[in-house]
Amino acid sequence: MLPIDIEGRICTIYVSVRPGCVEFIKEMGKHYEVVIFTASLSKYANPLMDIIDPNNIAPQRLFREHCTHQNNMFVKDMARVGRPMKDIIILDNSPNSY
Repeated sequence: MLPIDIEGRICTIYVSVRPGCVEFIKEMGKHYEVVIFTASLSKYANPLMDIIDPNNIAPQRLFREHCTHQNNMFVKDMARVGRPMKDIIILDNSPNSY
């Protein structure tokens, strides 16, 4: 349970972290620079990222404000990561998001 202030209203968010998520981020951090990019608002996503990345392995975080609005969707612009595209690996649940 996580209380988050969204536009002056306290919303209670219930968080269920996928099994292995924290360990996955930790292991990937040993081999790669990990950047978390979400289409969620930073007010909402930052506290959740603190839960899934308690060791701050991915200090660079990108949010909805870093997305491009296209076809009524928020699309993750991978150029915003600021790394050569040939060096980027993306894991996402929706191919429409990037």
